[in-house]
Amino acid sequence: MSDVLYLECASGISGDMAVAALLDLGASEEHLRRVLSTLPVTEPYEIVISRVKKSGLDTCDFDVVLPKEMDTHDHDMQYLYGHLQEHEKRGPVRHVQEHGIKGALKQVQEHDKHQPHTHRGPKEIASIFNASAMSEGAKQVALRILSVLTDAEAKAHGFMPDEVHFHEVGAVDSIVDIASFAICFDELCQKMQMQDVIVKEIAEGKGTVRCQHGILPVPVPAVTNIACAHHLHLHMTEVEGELITPTGAAIIAAVKTKDQLPESMQISAVGLGAGKRDYETAGFLRTSFAINESGMNFFRFFWIYLYDNIDVGAVLCDDAGIF
Repeated sequence: MSDVLYLECASGISGDMAVAALLDLGASEEHLRRVLSTLPVTEPYEIVISRVKKSGLDTCDFDVVLPKEMDTHDHDMQYLYGHLQEHEKRGPVRHVQEHGIKGALKQVQEHDKHQPHTHRGPKEIASIFNASAMSEGAKQVALRILSVLTDAEAKAHGFMPDEVHFHEVGAVDSIVDIASFAICFDELCQKMQMQDVIVKEIAEGKGTVRCQHGILPVPVPAVTNIACAHHLHLHMTEVEGELITPTGAAIIAAVKTKDQLPESMQISAVGLGAGKRDYETAGFLRTSFAINESGMNFFRFFWIYLYDNIDVGAVLCDDAGIF
């Protein structure tokens, strides 16, 4: 038998949702905390793992909590979409005048001018992963996710990859999200002897979202570049907002091996990972471990159901881990 991880991104995907889903499916919280404690980052942060209700269901929530002055506003709906409310109040003409590219950048700068930011390049982030106690398999997964993000940002801004300096991705919460997914994924890969990762399509919203580069269209440039480079299938929905985060898209691009499901399967375990942004979606990522009953061969696989926001290329594993 061989194991397969299936990600069904019915409501998009984000890094924290993916981590929570793997934890709920069986990845060890103790192991995750122990390895994360070896990441050589200077910024303070706290890992909070809890149970929350999403669409009336009990789900796992994974959160990297930063001091207030370091908050990246990734889950702050007013920060992300407040410009839309201003548009409704002021009308389209004034919106264009005050919320064009220059206006958007001015607003972000005013909002963040007292906020400390750590802008790291890919080499600096890679050194953090390499200097930790992450297994070699987990490091390779994390570095692959980072490489996907680096290429996408370089293309978006017209830089060479080694000239990229991340804003949101360079923040400690994004680094911890990537490391956490890699740690949990590698652990489950070795436990389940996983052979394939299946992603059929990823749901995405519409409209605009605010980030440190200003107000950008959804999907944001990094996500569109990742989808193009790694042949990801996006399912465009009527949901107002960003369902796919760059980290979520990069996770898929880094580990996906197939885009088709078997005709018949037997589910043996389920995990639910909560999303944090308030969209008109179910708000969670469902993971299921199952056995493919199609044909003569029997395949066991993870079934990840993403019901909110997301981060995978081919990563196979044998008894020794991922390579």
